[in-house]
Amino acid sequence: MNPYRLSAIAAAALTLAACNNAEPQQDASASAPAAAQEHVVKIGSANPLTGPFAHWGRDADNGVQLAAEEANAEKLTLDGKPVRFEVISEDDQADPKVATQVAQRFVDAGVAAVIGHLTSGAAIPASRLYNDAGITMIAGSVTSPKFTEQGYNNTFRIIANDLQQGQALAKYAVTELKSKRIAVIDDRTTYGQGLADDFAKATEAAGGTIVKREYTTNSATDFMAILTSIKGEKPELIFYGGMDAQAGPLVKQMRKLGITAVFMGADGVNTAEFAKLAGKDGEGAYASSAGASKELMPGYTAFNTKYKARFNGEIQAYAPYTYDATRVVIDAMKRANSADPKKYLAEVGKTSLQGVTGPIAFESNGDIKNGTVTLYRLESGKWAGVAKPASDASTAQ
Repeated sequence: MNPYRLSAIAAAALTLAACNNAEPQQDASASAPAAAQEHVVKIGSANPLTGPFAHWGRDADNGVQLAAEEANAEKLTLDGKPVRFEVISEDDQADPKVATQVAQRFVDAGVAAVIGHLTSGAAIPASRLYNDAGITMIAGSVTSPKFTEQGYNNTFRIIANDLQQGQALAKYAVTELKSKRIAVIDDRTTYGQGLADDFAKATEAAGGTIVKREYTTNSATDFMAILTSIKGEKPELIFYGGMDAQAGPLVKQMRKLGITAVFMGADGVNTAEFAKLAGKDGEGAYASSAGASKELMPGYTAFNTKYKARFNGEIQAYAPYTYDATRVVIDAMKRANSADPKKYLAEVGKTSLQGVTGPIAFESNGDIKNGTVTLYRLESGKWAGVAKPASDASTAQ
């Protein structure tokens, strides 16, 4: 045998013996930091993060992220274990089919709750999967009455619905703006069509007349044909059920055709993006908000400061609502001492919370109690709350 090989073997043996005689290493699990022992509670956040509604979706997602980060800073424990909230953000593209795929991914991931979806058309089909899986769903922006008419006990919203918006807008159009001849356009989505239907019905109940009803899509950019058809009816007001991405070009094309009718929309139009897209042609437009005005939200000023510091941008619309929705879920978990939906769901229905957006409590069907609708007018590129045109009041509820 090669003597040099013997020497190498001996050296290796001595090294191994030295290792065995050294202080024993601690077990990895025993020495793991406290963070590794945390129970991770997953919260799904579903919004359109790409496409024409991405500015809304990112804003809504930011509200969820901020609430979760603040809860993590509290170092909460549930059932005696430290917990960390992890937000899983998914892009549903505001598309019903994609939304159900997102919902299935959330179910497979074992999320404890879902905040969203942003649009009614996405939220309603997705809600069926969450109901079947027993996952709590709280929406911060879904306004279709159908959302809470399905009879699911796990579905909630913290914002007024379209029936309330449609009635408030129609009453204002007919009784305050004195508009009797009204044309209605919608984008054929669950949100847009439902809102337009509610507005039209309320308009006629208030004494107005729907002189023309037209339809478009939520991806259209050319509205000249339908506006030409409407122009012949000499409307005093045109109502649009849809979102800002179409409303901006729509009002510009109205003015290009010489249509001087008042333009009105709902919360899908009440954004800084509409003001930017419409430019000077949007001046004097009216829109609603399915909630209190920023000036009357009890926690808006503090929230706005936190939001700007965290995301270096302006609130678009629904971040305060998704922030509150996330807080509702976490508050229910704390009261139930569990992140298991089977254990904390009952506490959601008992919620009594002072949120950024106002007091939060739920009706038995999941609607928020005492939902508020606020009306606005676009003045110098900014949405300002209104009462009557002659009074120039700063807010109206």
